[in-house]
Amino acid sequence: MTETSATSVPEAVDANANKFRHWRLSRDRDNIIYAYLDREGERVNSLSRAVLEEFEQLVALAETSSPRGLVLMSGKTTGFVFGADVKEFEGFDDASAVTREIERVHEMFNRLEQLKCITVAAIEGYCLGGGLEMSLACDYRIAKDVPSTKLGFPETQLGIFPGFGGSVRSVRTIGGIKAMELMLTARQISARAARSIGLVDQVIGRHEELLWAARDAVLKGKKHRGPGLMRSMSNVWPVRSILAGQIRKQTQRKARPEHYPAPFRLIDTWQTYGGNRKKMMREEARAVGELMVSPTAKSLRRVFHLMERLKSQGKNVDFAVRHVHVVGAGTMGGDIAAWCVLRGLTVTLQDRDMKSVSAAIKRAEKQFQKKLKDTAKVRAALDRLRPDVEAEFVGQADIVIEAIFENAEAKQSLFKDIAPKMKSGAVLATNTSAIPLETLASVLDDPSRLIGLHFFNPVAKMPLVEVVSGPETSQKEAQKGAAFCQQISRFPLPVKSSPGFLVNRVLAPYMMTALRLHREGVPAEALDAAAEAFGMPMGPVELADTVGLDVCLMVTDVLQSDQDDGLPESPEKAFIQKLVDDGKLGKKSGHGLYRWEKDKPQKNSNNVSGHNLAELAEKLVDAYINECRAALNDEVVSDADLLDAGMIFGTGFAPFRGGPLYYLEHQDEQYRIASPSNQETSEKTPDDNASEEPEQETETRV
Repeated sequence: MTETSATSVPEAVDANANKFRHWRLSRDRDNIIYAYLDREGERVNSLSRAVLEEFEQLVALAETSSPRGLVLMSGKTTGFVFGADVKEFEGFDDASAVTREIERVHEMFNRLEQLKCITVAAIEGYCLGGGLEMSLACDYRIAKDVPSTKLGFPETQLGIFPGFGGSVRSVRTIGGIKAMELMLTARQISARAARSIGLVDQVIGRHEELLWAARDAVLKGKKHRGPGLMRSMSNVWPVRSILAGQIRKQTQRKARPEHYPAPFRLIDTWQTYGGNRKKMMREEARAVGELMVSPTAKSLRRVFHLMERLKSQGKNVDFAVRHVHVVGAGTMGGDIAAWCVLRGLTVTLQDRDMKSVSAAIKRAEKQFQKKLKDTAKVRAALDRLRPDVEAEFVGQADIVIEAIFENAEAKQSLFKDIAPKMKSGAVLATNTSAIPLETLASVLDDPSRLIGLHFFNPVAKMPLVEVVSGPETSQKEAQKGAAFCQQISRFPLPVKSSPGFLVNRVLAPYMMTALRLHREGVPAEALDAAAEAFGMPMGPVELADTVGLDVCLMVTDVLQSDQDDGLPESPEKAFIQKLVDDGKLGKKSGHGLYRWEKDKPQKNSNNVSGHNLAELAEKLVDAYINECRAALNDEVVSDADLLDAGMIFGTGFAPFRGGPLYYLEHQDEQYRIASPSNQETSEKTPDDNASEEPEQETETRV
């Protein structure tokens, strides 16, 4: 990604190029300009306003100096371009102002596309969002086949869709179906996967030089060949209209239009204008301008910033883990072990007998097969997961994680036995979901060494880990715990030791409120539908069954032992106790508040109609938010932003609402459940608005 001897004249192309702060230019003896993006003062490249203004000058230089070719590359080792600068999104409140800025970038990329010379994007590392849109305006794209090379459009995660011409150029480059899938899923794909769908034209090996490959492409006049006839047909009317209807149905299964309008606005834009490049460009600018200033986009940008803050926890701590020792081969312990293996670590797994450990390894093997999809990689992963019933390898571990059943005495006994066997500098952690750390650490010679690492179920899907500190916990140890979370691609949330910590403390009254309403006659299906209409990924009744009613009961016991205020009344606890006594533990036993078949709750949709979902949602969310406020007052987390981050990434609180406390402050601006009855999203088909084709489309029709 840096200049090599292939450029025979390393100095700037002309005097004006010396004024560039973010681009480095050179021209070789074949009259090819190499433009290296190296954004000043930043670790990674992004398309800020200043970068784009210089890019405009770069295009003007190429227009006037008649080079043989223009090659766009990165001057950083961290990647090509990560996209537009999200921080600069915050200054806009006027949709028309956003549209004008987008149209200016459209003009820049159009001028790049119209250059008479051959243009090549030479990609290594991340090429996302605006960076990929810029690449699509080039004649030819080359990507280096290294693990760090990822291409994609993450914009829908920010409440918008590709707005620098990407929605238009992508459907014409790789066909409507592949392009819409890439934009709607926000999935990042490898160099080889990008080549297979035509997003890039050439892939080179890790030991080959991008610069030489790009130079060769210019000298040979290489250009993108297009998507081919079959893929091109997806953009033709009425095929496009039929496909848009199918894509809309599939998207509605994943998201509600009233919660996340951007994916549906993208589908509408393609369906209506996909056959007319000029009109689709114009509509892209208008639609993205309107989406950018919407409450949903503002909330999702907040979620992005919250995620970045969590990523900063433990970032500069000098603590690298190679060997993890997990005690407890049950669901949580086994899944923690499997996840650590998938992140490249060696793990030893301990339990009372080999039978328990073997069962966990078999479960892990299924995960490895699903994730890795390669026999050799699966075998290598299994080699890194070793049974250790006798705890022979504890002394070699950099971190020891206890994940046995929730019983304080059992955990204390384990710590007394295992702590003396650990090497100096190793971290001792508990995965307890509710027991205060000071209770568990009281048996240790050095209570300051124990930290909490509270993972959530399922470990492979839940990105948050609560890093718990007790009154005596060393902050150095807590920081090491946060650094470990970063190493295994998890977001560390620093929390104070208190019953239930943050997430379980908030979930308990939320779920118990649902159970109280259920006992009063509200069907479980209606309660879940109300929560989902509000934006929760799962309703409270289904959540209780998924977590396990025995676990809910345990958390309730721990919380009640500390205080009584705000906790559910005893009838709800007695209700759960009876179900647990009858062996109805929820999903894991096949029966709880719901009956479960093939890991899915069996719900009767008829039980939803006739209930005021808005009113039910308000009661549920009030219990949730009231406990959030109480937890903040008790300083379980240091500030409201961290609390919102914890509840979004730990419970799935509706991201489009920006977090529970942010929602409390901005709820008048946000979407409300409009109808007192069941909310079903109506399907929009191409014929909903008009019975005739889009006006004056200039395309071939079938």
